[in-house]
Amino acid sequence: MGQSITVENLQAWYGEQLTLREISMDVDANQVTAIIGPSGCGKSTFIRCLNRLHETIPQGKVRGRVRLGTEDLYAMDPVDVRRVVGMVFQKPNPFPTMSIYENVAIGLKLGGIRNKSELLDRVEQSLRMAALWDEVKDRLHKPAVALSGGQQQRLCIARALAVEPEVLLMDEPASALDPVSTLRVEELVLQLKERYTILIVTHNMQQAARIADKTAFFLNGELIEYGDTTTMFTKPADKRTEDYITGRFG
Repeated sequence: MGQSITVENLQAWYGEQLTLREISMDVDANQVTAIIGPSGCGKSTFIRCLNRLHETIPQGKVRGRVRLGTEDLYAMDPVDVRRVVGMVFQKPNPFPTMSIYENVAIGLKLGGIRNKSELLDRVEQSLRMAALWDEVKDRLHKPAVALSGGQQQRLCIARALAVEPEVLLMDEPASALDPVSTLRVEELVLQLKERYTILIVTHNMQQAARIADKTAFFLNGELIEYGDTTTMFTKPADKRTEDYITGRFG
């Protein structure tokens, strides 16, 4: 099952540039939370802080506190953090020299699983959860890069799910996809929230309205408004939120 996330006074820098300013918010377990805002407002930086990826960037610094349930993420080993907080990026990034099967199995193997039968079962389970099994079950050992863009993105979701995370972070996972593939990813997100806590960065207001239980609006590194998606989209509390949602800027 998914875990709640508590963010307290989170700040992030790229060198001397302050990118996130005192972000505090509670993310509910087993819900979809959309992160919206114009380019450069800190959306991607925010979710990268939630799985300790931001600090891998040269001159990337973080202050504040992030808790997963009762665990302090910044007191954990970063490798362990990324096992429980999975990430799906904007552009599909399957490992190009690996087969479909190997792409999903790699995290399991790194986690110490060697039994071939167990590996196959877990790979099948992950591909089924990513709604991809029926399309690839007869070509598991073919190159992953031979798949379509939408299939590659679902493969990357399967790869993230294979190690059984509690949270799934998605950074504009459908922005590079065609409308049909986008719809498949959205349907998948709604199914997966039964088992995972999901945060999704999106520029697409309609997408946020369709799939998110809650929405957070970021602007210039600040959290301007956060709450129920329907309420925010129909009766935003802040004029800046209304201006962004209605397309006056961004």
